[in-house]
Amino acid sequence: MNRFNENLQTLDNSDHLKQIDLYFSDGKLEGTIYNQPGSQGSVKVYHHLFKIWGCIDAQSAKEGLELYAEHTQDARKNPGKHPNIDRLFNLIESNEKLSVTLVVA
Repeated sequence: MNRFNENLQTLDNSDHLKQIDLYFSDGKLEGTIYNQPGSQGSVKVYHHLFKIWGCIDAQSAKEGLELYAEHTQDARKNPGKHPNIDRLFNLIESNEKLSVTLVVA
C-alpha cells in the first residue's frame, strides 16, 4: 500500500489554488479547504477528485480515502482529527454530493 506522501507525488500540482469551496446541493457552503501548511495535501486530493469526477460524492470519496492511505486509518480511530477525511466518510454514509468551486490564488 502506498503512503500518503507517495500518493501526493502522483497528483497534479495545485499550487495555483488559494482554496477549494465545497457546497451542498442546496447551495449552502459545506466547507472550505485552504491551500496552506497542514491542508495542502487535502487541496491536492480534493482537486484531483474534482478533476476526475466533477464533484465530491460517495464514489469519489472512496478514491479519496485510498489516496489518504495511512491517514484514513488514523481518521477512523480518531474522529475529528482529520476533518477533510471525515467529510469523505460522511459522504459515503449519506450518499450526499458536494459541488466544488476552485478559487485561484
